[in-house]
Amino acid sequence: MKIEVEEFKRKANEGLNNAHQRELLGRLPVIFKALRDYSFSTLADPKAALERGAAIRRESIANLPAYLEAFEKKAVENGANIVWAEDYREAREIIIDLARKKKVKTITKGKSMLTEEMELNRALGDNGIDVFETDLGEFIVQQMNRTPFHVVGPALNVAVEEIADLFVSVMGVEKTLDLGGLTMQARGFLREKFKQAEMGITGVNMAVADTGSIILVENEGNIRFSTGGPKTHVAVMGIEKIVPTMDDALHVLRLLTRSCTGQAVSSYVNVINGPKKKGEPDGPDELFIVIVDGGRTKIYADPDFRQVLGCIKCGACLNVCPVWNKIGGYAYGWVYSGPIGSILNPLFLGLERAHDLYHATTLCGACREVCPAGIDHPRLFLKLREKRASGDRTWGARRLPLAERLTFSAWAWGISGEGRYRTAGKLLRWMLKPFVTGGVIGKLPAMGSGWTRFRDLPAPAERPFRRRWSDGERGTTK
Repeated sequence: MKIEVEEFKRKANEGLNNAHQRELLGRLPVIFKALRDYSFSTLADPKAALERGAAIRRESIANLPAYLEAFEKKAVENGANIVWAEDYREAREIIIDLARKKKVKTITKGKSMLTEEMELNRALGDNGIDVFETDLGEFIVQQMNRTPFHVVGPALNVAVEEIADLFVSVMGVEKTLDLGGLTMQARGFLREKFKQAEMGITGVNMAVADTGSIILVENEGNIRFSTGGPKTHVAVMGIEKIVPTMDDALHVLRLLTRSCTGQAVSSYVNVINGPKKKGEPDGPDELFIVIVDGGRTKIYADPDFRQVLGCIKCGACLNVCPVWNKIGGYAYGWVYSGPIGSILNPLFLGLERAHDLYHATTLCGACREVCPAGIDHPRLFLKLREKRASGDRTWGARRLPLAERLTFSAWAWGISGEGRYRTAGKLLRWMLKPFVTGGVIGKLPAMGSGWTRFRDLPAPAERPFRRRWSDGERGTTK
């Protein structure tokens, strides 16, 4: 997967000019909101449920080291093999070495955002191992060599005609535009891969510290083929996936499924407590849980950003984001998109490299309102901007050029005192007068050009609001 976070502006314009995508994104927010609102209305106290979910995630992250140790101990007692990986390279090598030892030729995979981060599919392919995504959306994205469009629906933007042509190319089947027919074609193709697979790889939605269990959530049932059919199951888990107890996990599950798809519970919830035991008819002979850092301890060590590790990857923040709902997921240039992508992508890849992402936000707070983990996205956007403005080597941010720093310093000085603020307002009105035509400002030069490139600005009022208010004009509109 090519990382293209530097291409945000270009790819955002491509999204805006894509008629099919614009039509789709015009409908999605309404559908997602209706589904989420209805599913949360079935809870006795939705607000209290969200507050408890946020508290669970805060507790999980606050005591992350202790819960990880407890999880490892219980998982090993259950018969699982725990392997720790410091970074993506080490995690890939662990899995590839294991596949070689087991003489694996074919792998089936369940949906996993972490393995997308790791570029695991490419690494396995480069080592002569066939790997197939089995979630239908992920399968389509894999075959098209694209990044996920949405964290929950990675291919929801792909037109049916494009999918039909893809299936003809990949599977050699007869072309059909019937949705049921396309699903059956994919099912038939993947069932053969399930029969051939010697190893199954999945992600982990939650890992329960006090039981050593891992929980996998799905709607298609394909994860069960990858965990129960092959002799070896490899679960790839980020360190942040821990929850303290099974009761906590079940509560977070209620919020996860409602926030993802508006379901009270997903079609399949898999609770895995190790490999199959003696006398059990199905399940893997061996379970390996690869626990990956991949930059997460760096985030954990920063008190400003630690809260983002609470994210449960539900996608709710994307569904309500006015920016994502205009430009779509590809513009973000990597695994994660929308508000959470505007935070995670810069933290994983560098603040300088991905600076366009956290500047392309409205700070409206809709993401914060729906987040079941209680993440304060707007505050984190501002913190990212602050660190870039001042320069922060830890996060790969260079200081802004001197001219920009002086401009923002002057702005801060000007608005921090009432007298200076009023004087600046008068000066600004005077400076803008030459650009007013027909009651609007259609074009500004230099640094202000971005404000008028796609829209007009209203001309400043002849008599500003503060003066009208002080003169007693409180009931007038002119």
